[in-house]
Amino acid sequence: MLVLLPLGAIHAADTLPAILSDELGRNFTILKQKADPPPYYIGYSITEQENAVVSATLGALVAQNQGKNRVLDVTVRVGSPKLDNYHRVTGERTQFSSATAMPLDDNINSIKRRVWAETDRAYRAAAQRLIKIQTDQQMKIAASDTSGDFSQEEPVVFAQAPPKLKYSLDEWAAKVRKFSAGFDKYPLILSSNVTVALLRETKYMVTTEGTRLEHGRLFARVLIVAQAKASDGMNLAATDTFESDDPAHLPKDAVIAAAVEQVAKNLTALLAAPEVEPFFGPAILSGRASGVFFHEIFGHRVEGHRQKDESEGQTFSKSVNGPVLPNFLSVIFDPTRKEVGGIDLNGTYLYDDEGVKARPVTVVKDGILETFLMSRSPIKDFPHSNGHGRRQPGLEVVARQSNLLVESKKAVSNEKLRDMLKAEITRQNKPYGLYFSQVTGGFTLTGRRGLQAFTVIPLIVYRVYADGRPDELVRGADIVGTPLASFSKILATSDKPEVFNGICGAESGSVPVSAVSPAILVSEIEIQKKPKSEDRPPLLSRPFVLGGAQ
Repeated sequence: MLVLLPLGAIHAADTLPAILSDELGRNFTILKQKADPPPYYIGYSITEQENAVVSATLGALVAQNQGKNRVLDVTVRVGSPKLDNYHRVTGERTQFSSATAMPLDDNINSIKRRVWAETDRAYRAAAQRLIKIQTDQQMKIAASDTSGDFSQEEPVVFAQAPPKLKYSLDEWAAKVRKFSAGFDKYPLILSSNVTVALLRETKYMVTTEGTRLEHGRLFARVLIVAQAKASDGMNLAATDTFESDDPAHLPKDAVIAAAVEQVAKNLTALLAAPEVEPFFGPAILSGRASGVFFHEIFGHRVEGHRQKDESEGQTFSKSVNGPVLPNFLSVIFDPTRKEVGGIDLNGTYLYDDEGVKARPVTVVKDGILETFLMSRSPIKDFPHSNGHGRRQPGLEVVARQSNLLVESKKAVSNEKLRDMLKAEITRQNKPYGLYFSQVTGGFTLTGRRGLQAFTVIPLIVYRVYADGRPDELVRGADIVGTPLASFSKILATSDKPEVFNGICGAESGSVPVSAVSPAILVSEIEIQKKPKSEDRPPLLSRPFVLGGAQ
């Protein structure tokens, strides 16, 4: 049902939300009268981004730009909430939206013309697919999950623009020049970069259900990256990042400069470190490393749409109310949580990309699976969204992760956890265990036809010896495994959570996420060697500059 709210109650008639609302009402009324099949739902979303980026290498600026853009996403649903054009068909991905570029000015005529044309295009594609789905339904075996295609949710009205993005690009340019120059005294590093990225993102949404939204966020990030090549051709990298919800909250210059120095030292040490051999045995993953571990091997497998798609492995579809993790662990996804330990979380938002209010969701309580992350695509026994429908502009919404938080009832100090690792090394009669200090990310395979496997990509890894020898830095390890086997190997955790902020890529594109976890002790973990390049380090020596490093 179309719900039209008085424009003056929310925005002036010449503002973007009001223009969208007016055109929405016009298009929906006409299509309901003339189109066959008629739409039962239309939604318009505009994402406006104001951004600035500065980047430098070895004291020289390589990029400095700022800009602003707007893109429109149109959602048209025809049929009924029980069966519509978004109905999931094995092996197919729906794609109706197209991230249409929109005018930056609130020009009524220009905006309405773009919205009108995109609505017409999206409606035609929606109608064609519904006809195909209805025809195919008569020929196919009934799906095991007969839940509908679109859940009924309460419309929301909320308007709160994010704060203005305050920064001086020239000041940041001077800073990244200075920070990046710190790599100059490390001649074995082949490439290095310090980048500052600033973003103000505002999201507007109007729907025929009555939802009217304006909200957004600020985001600031410092990214430090350095790369080198070992004598045997292995590519090596070291990184560090700082994130904040405001440029003014980023660390002081001395902290960033110290991070640059540490990245350079880590990478130089890796060049001299021995290459790992394949290993299967006990290990500790730092809090940041275990956050990525849970994101990859657990988080993606509790995204709701994967339980309904017959092409997915559906790891936990039949596990609700059953044990999936050790009984001392709980996992919560909470997009309303803004920070942990003074660190801003990247997966925070007020409303998801279907206009559903964000809320904390306890997915696992004391090892027992209670629910899934849900968008407005229902699955069996879970008919409603819990605020996790997300997307990158231009792609279609699916259930995605937000801020993942691991809580433990079997937490000990870091020192005690290390003692437990050494005891496990001795018990298994292993020559050493492993400590994964830093990771850069990972990926997972969830499809039914492939191996249910994951890979986590470490950067800094140490061998830990039970006989008291110092830890030994090693290079070239990737963590690999299968999820169900890996969960059962967790023995204990530390009592200090750490934050990993990142960008997660999946079917609906790249979305900001966070993973918060204590360090974990596992009785068994498997690593494999990284692939090597056929290239070797440069034959020519590094150029010498008078007054600089060689």
